[in-house]
Amino acid sequence: MDLSRRRLFSRRKSDVVRPPWSKPEAEFTDACTRCGACVDACETQVLIKGDGGFPELDFQRAECSFCQACVTHCEQPVFRPLGEAPWRLIAQFADSCLARQGIVCQSCKDACDERAIRFPPLLGATALPVLDAERCNGCGACVAPCPASAIKLREPNPD
Repeated sequence: MDLSRRRLFSRRKSDVVRPPWSKPEAEFTDACTRCGACVDACETQVLIKGDGGFPELDFQRAECSFCQACVTHCEQPVFRPLGEAPWRLIAQFADSCLARQGIVCQSCKDACDERAIRFPPLLGATALPVLDAERCNGCGACVAPCPASAIKLREPNPD
């Protein structure tokens, strides 16, 4: 089956996150056999079979530990070399963030082992989340604890 033609007639969710070190979407889905070896090997079980059986990360389940098991257990040419950065994803906060609504919440900061999320105090207002993009590795540890589901992992906006 020619999956590149099939993609013409299907819409992909724009926020699908493939495993770390994945090649670009078209290359990944063209070469992936959907065998599930990467999903079975995932130590944190953040990797699931998504739409069409293709592996994707579900950060509501867990975070990515970058253990490399998905890459080492896959026999297909769907991954970039492990010496490269796993991805360029960073946390981004939506307007539905409780702190942005004036409600004190720092659950994302508490979950971030990299200490990439800070809440500098604001005089007379609720502290707002500030992301240190240099420290954020895109692991997704901050996503599930967010009570407002206001955090997504995306590529940084070009300035």
